[in-house]
Amino acid sequence: MALDKTFDAAEAESRLYKAWEEADCFKAGANAKPEASTYCIMIPPPNVTGVLHMGHAFNNTLQDILIRWKRMQGFDTLWQPGTDHAGIATQMVVERELAKEGKKRTDFSRPDFLAKIWEWKEQSGGTIIEQLKRLGASCDFDRTAFTMAGAAGDTRTGHENSPNFHDAVIKVFVEMYNKGLIYRGKRLVNWDPHFETAISDLEVENIETPGHMWHFKYPLAGGATYTYIEKDEDGNVTLEEERDYISIATTRPETMLGDGAVAVHPSDERYAPIVGMLCEIPVGPKAQRRLIPIITDEYPDKDFGSGAVKITGAHDFNDYQVAKRGGIPMYNLMDTKANMRSDGAPYVEEATTAQAIANGEAEFTEASIAAMNLVPEEYRGLTREEARKAVIADITAEGLAVMVTETKTVKDEDGNETEVSEVVPYVEAKPIMQPFGDRSKVVIEPMLTDQWFVETDKIVGPALDAVKDGTVKILPESGEKTYYHWLENIEPWCISRQLWWGHQIPVWYGYEIENDKVIIENELIPYCYASEEELIEAIEAKVNHRNIRFHDDATEVHAQYEDRTNGSVNASETLHFYRDPDVLDTWFSSGLWPIGTLGWPEWSEDTSKYFPTSTLVTGQDILFFWVARMMMMQMAVLDQDLPVEQRIPFDTVYLHGLVRDAKGKKMSKSTGNVVDPLEIIDEYGADALRFTNAAMASLGGVLKLDMQRIAGYRNFGTKLWNAVNFANFNEVYDEAKPGYSCPEAKAAVNQWIIGETAKVRVEVDAALEAYRFNDAALSLYAFVWGKVCDWYIELSKPLFGSDDEAVIAETRQTLGWVLDQCMVLLHPIMPFITEELWGKTAKRDTMLVHQDWPTYGLELVNEAADTEMTWVITTIENIRSARAQMNVPAGSKIPMVVTQFDDAARAAWEANETMIKKLARVVSLDQVESFPKGCASVAAPGASFGLPLADIIDVDAEKARLEKNLGKLAKELGGLRGRLKNPKFVASAPDEVVAEARENLALREEEEAKLQDALSRLQEIE
Repeated sequence: MALDKTFDAAEAESRLYKAWEEADCFKAGANAKPEASTYCIMIPPPNVTGVLHMGHAFNNTLQDILIRWKRMQGFDTLWQPGTDHAGIATQMVVERELAKEGKKRTDFSRPDFLAKIWEWKEQSGGTIIEQLKRLGASCDFDRTAFTMAGAAGDTRTGHENSPNFHDAVIKVFVEMYNKGLIYRGKRLVNWDPHFETAISDLEVENIETPGHMWHFKYPLAGGATYTYIEKDEDGNVTLEEERDYISIATTRPETMLGDGAVAVHPSDERYAPIVGMLCEIPVGPKAQRRLIPIITDEYPDKDFGSGAVKITGAHDFNDYQVAKRGGIPMYNLMDTKANMRSDGAPYVEEATTAQAIANGEAEFTEASIAAMNLVPEEYRGLTREEARKAVIADITAEGLAVMVTETKTVKDEDGNETEVSEVVPYVEAKPIMQPFGDRSKVVIEPMLTDQWFVETDKIVGPALDAVKDGTVKILPESGEKTYYHWLENIEPWCISRQLWWGHQIPVWYGYEIENDKVIIENELIPYCYASEEELIEAIEAKVNHRNIRFHDDATEVHAQYEDRTNGSVNASETLHFYRDPDVLDTWFSSGLWPIGTLGWPEWSEDTSKYFPTSTLVTGQDILFFWVARMMMMQMAVLDQDLPVEQRIPFDTVYLHGLVRDAKGKKMSKSTGNVVDPLEIIDEYGADALRFTNAAMASLGGVLKLDMQRIAGYRNFGTKLWNAVNFANFNEVYDEAKPGYSCPEAKAAVNQWIIGETAKVRVEVDAALEAYRFNDAALSLYAFVWGKVCDWYIELSKPLFGSDDEAVIAETRQTLGWVLDQCMVLLHPIMPFITEELWGKTAKRDTMLVHQDWPTYGLELVNEAADTEMTWVITTIENIRSARAQMNVPAGSKIPMVVTQFDDAARAAWEANETMIKKLARVVSLDQVESFPKGCASVAAPGASFGLPLADIIDVDAEKARLEKNLGKLAKELGGLRGRLKNPKFVASAPDEVVAEARENLALREEEEAKLQDALSRLQEIE
């Protein structure tokens, strides 16, 4: 069948993908050989709210290359797809939809709101799955999993065959809780005031914003004084004065109300006289101002600010660590919206109690400290920003701001300048790193809250050992160092979120039941069970009845017993419980992705055989948040009697960076450089995007997406298409006949290209085995474009024009086989165009997606033919290079002479003379004793050729042209070198600007070398 002029990707891609799906080409085990080993990839689950972005496109291209390659090799493959329920993101999307109707979440009961989310998921939750198909992703989409599958309200839309992921998650929580690996406690977390929930570090964007640092005086208790001395580097005294205060610098004055101490470095001699003394927080009603200790800690930097740091453990992560080390009370100042608290007792009472605790005159618990509200009445209910302004104003008015003399130059009416000095509060304007919620876009508040945590230090050991002993390999190896650093310094993992959408914590609270009594004088205690029914059964076993009522919160439970005066009631009465309203962090459920998607704990042999999985391809930014947690979770949850290699979630982790723009800048909406992969597919086709992704996927390399490369790789596909058209023109293909097997070729050209095909097969397999996707892609590019399309097709033309039918038949078979191998080897990277060509060129036993991957190797290389054709190609290239450098008109056919000709070179020339003359545009070859004047030399193995050019080009004019270009280039090189030698430019310019300058310099230097070489050649022929 005749091919169209070009490949119509827009028409073909959907048709081909539909054909693959209808033929069940992507099903688990498709094309597997008998007794095949398994190869399983778990897709990093995109958010169910997500749409395809370049990160997805890059990541999934690499996964698809691996799975298509392994499927063609006959492995029993599974590429497991699915989506994450994405707690905050999904809840936010649905709340926005409700807002359009003038409604909000709290207008609904929790079950009714969750029904709205399931309804949205049913309508819009499959968007990204369909977009992955446009990329060509060959997942087994019939097995699409969902991290909330099986939860109450699940409509089973879009994940009809997903295992019951919800029950698996709950089972793990209960088991880990019962083993003491999960607990509820009070720790500092990232708090999003908009969503009113804890969030992970990954959901926090640290952005540099304009900020200020205010300097304030904390008066010493009782009017104490000390001699404050500053010295220079040589120990000379530069300042000595008596002070009755210690100066601190802060970017957050509103948090001073919760200070528990002032810390200085142990080696800071300036404050040595007052360490251990008390100082006064300079804000709030003067009669009730708290006194806090001056302590030492390694955290303060004595060269930054005043060297003294206020410690507010409940609102700063560094301060939290200092407070924990020093046993310093941590006072929570803000409510869930990050406004200053307005609950609790009057400030006078709270401050008095806090001071008694500080003085050691009163007992305290973590809970009693947290409940205390140390915000004075005048600040209660204010926003953080309002409180900051008020605190600054009050401190300044009282004269407790550090003051400095500032000199300004002012002009009078006549324009005369005068210097004026005034004393002003010491405020440094400086940029600060501010944490923002990546979805809410509000400033994140470090908040001391009650949350659920995994005791990670108890489960981290096996996850560390599995990488250290090589059971699990992380690529590039630099990722292992990061992995070790995080896991060796691991903190408890906050797994609770204050949302409605998610796996609700399977914990209920009620009073303790002991000896048929409900002990109501104690606090409510947790009851952890997989379901409400299991809780009821457990209580029934204790009290022999099922009279249990469930309530919304602790207040309602307490209310059921408020009229009881005894410390206990009979357990035979109705018992009252409420369920913890929090849900699990999505990282907790996605941490079980490998086993949860395979149906654990109810998995069958058909699914469990894929565990442990094989390769995980993911971004390096979630090495800790997801990869390490999957390692910990799987190894903690699965049967501990199993050997380590059967409990690991995967054996290899391939990490990649962010996809950036062509200049290396991070893509963002604010800079306007975001690239939509679907738009690329619309314009260039999926294959061009996929090949670009593969070509830039060097291990640990920077991923720069250049639209010119994408266009170039589309042209690469067109080159292959044209080669097949050439084959059709020469009657190579016949749709009614099967494809070609490897011929026993006799012609050197055919023997050579068969050997080149074998070499590239070996190169591609070696590259993919080592996850060097770029090497595989570039080897194929060089082979298909260079060896096949540029050289072999040109070298085959004389053979097709031969009078010998046997030569023509052999060349047809060779070209057909070689092009078939191009399609096979390219298919994992460029599946659409190769499948289209495969189906249109011969009668095939199977679609290309299930064609067996070749196993031939270097035994197909004919050394003699390889040597001969390498000589031919080198000679032609060198002749062409000399012509180009000498600016010989492209259409001119010129004579050539030779002074040296060994036997091998002569034999190669004689066997291929017609081809060489045609392709090098040479009309004749004469052997001479020495080159005539005006002759440009051309080197070749075993031969010395010359091109007589004296009568063909104007040597002087060419020299002048080259010298002019070199002069212009020298100016450009001087400017680039000057910029790059300037330390200020390298230090201050954006990284991408410096990188671009270096790239430009390298290109210009390469151009200069070529021009110098051409000039040298010209000087030789004078």
